[in-house]
Amino acid sequence: MRTIRFERQDTVGRIVLANPPYNRLDLQFSESLRQAVHDASQSDIRVLVVQAEGPHFSFGGEVREWPGKDVNWFHTFVAEVNLSYRAIEALRVPTIAAVQGVAFGGGLELALACDFIVAAEDAVFRCVEVTTGMLPIAGALQRLAERVGRGRASRFAMLGEPISGSLAGELGIATHVVPEAELAQATEALARKLALGPTKSYAATRKLLKVWSAGGVPAADATLLDITMDLFDTEDCTRGFLNTAKAFDLDIEPPEMLFNGR
Repeated sequence: MRTIRFERQDTVGRIVLANPPYNRLDLQFSESLRQAVHDASQSDIRVLVVQAEGPHFSFGGEVREWPGKDVNWFHTFVAEVNLSYRAIEALRVPTIAAVQGVAFGGGLELALACDFIVAAEDAVFRCVEVTTGMLPIAGALQRLAERVGRGRASRFAMLGEPISGSLAGELGIATHVVPEAELAQATEALARKLALGPTKSYAATRKLLKVWSAGGVPAADATLLDITMDLFDTEDCTRGFLNTAKAFDLDIEPPEMLFNGR
């Protein structure tokens, strides 16, 4: 049975965790996720949603499979999980995680690999690794520090405190927070908005933010000119400038555009 699948509707792609109710990340997870991300990258989607079937996003790693393994196995496992999550970050389209119920451990890290997190108000995020004597193995610690600061990241990782969906929104971990009954609708609305937007501009924004994450403001400033010039001759940018110029001539607000992603 496939526990992860890629599907698409028009230009909206979806990676679905399909092992409810807990969607635990088992030994086949990283390979299956990489295949799903590969399928997404080979398609012409303009946005990707990561979502889960059942009441929970993911309880994290299937730790019951780990006892008795040696350190070489664990090294390979951690490396493969990180490769699969970084593959999501390497996509050239915006990514959204839709989180209901629990997102623990690797489930939280999967959500943090996305640009946007749409969370149910009563969702629960948690770094549970400390309860096993481990630390977050797929990037949660540094990505939390990037979003909420070192102090809060230390608190959540070292104390294993749960973070409600509402608090995640207040802290900037989640970008959108809604009642659980509205999660699917809110996610779909955001996905459709992004799918109709300037895809190449989104890709450039993601690229610049990655440079900033790695090297701070000086590195981003040094890269900004090249990234900007790559956008100038795109079809969307050309049409966008013309649309705005005409509006200025008429002394009106520029009308909303539908971009074609080129």
